[in-house]
Amino acid sequence: MEEIVQQLSTWNPLWIYAAIAVFCFVENIVPPAPSDMLVVACGSFIGFGSVGFIPALVLASVGSTAGFAVMYAIGRWFGRRIIEAGKLRFIPIARVHTVEGWFQKYGYAVIVANRFLSGTRAVVSFFAGMSELSLSRTMVLSFVSALAWNAILLYAGKELGENWKDISEILRIYSRAITSIVILILLLVLGRYLYKKRHPVNPRNQGNA
Repeated sequence: MEEIVQQLSTWNPLWIYAAIAVFCFVENIVPPAPSDMLVVACGSFIGFGSVGFIPALVLASVGSTAGFAVMYAIGRWFGRRIIEAGKLRFIPIARVHTVEGWFQKYGYAVIVANRFLSGTRAVVSFFAGMSELSLSRTMVLSFVSALAWNAILLYAGKELGENWKDISEILRIYSRAITSIVILILLLVLGRYLYKKRHPVNPRNQGNA
């Protein structure tokens, strides 16, 4: 990443903006890509006067939203085929339908938090499409989420200047914490599913209760 940033610092500002947009786009499709660190690094360029805060913020957010839109489209057009064809054998189909129901109920709130859920962004956009959430509303909320997250990263880079690398450990810890929480939730859901499968509720007992 340091080599990439060093190379970027010699580029024309237009190419720097393009790089920000491309990295943020790719990160939503092929995670993990170091887009967050790149945005922080570009924030340091703002402090040096190489690029502007608003253009960098807008292009980073547009790139993020465009990547989200691609995964949304994949989920909407091919999600059911991928799941029902058994391509993801480690995910029980019944659980997929449950997650789909959750998305239909709470999906928009998850999309708002999407950019802050490091490591899960592609999954969120995939299930948003598969759950057939409103495209227009989803894209607006995705852009707002990206705007808020990228503004924080750019501001942090601008304030840190040449010390922008200091935030890398914070982002690494944050990413690990979020990933651990998500894995824990998934394990709890899977455990609940397996327990119910092995101990089905007897309708007669349920009625007596």
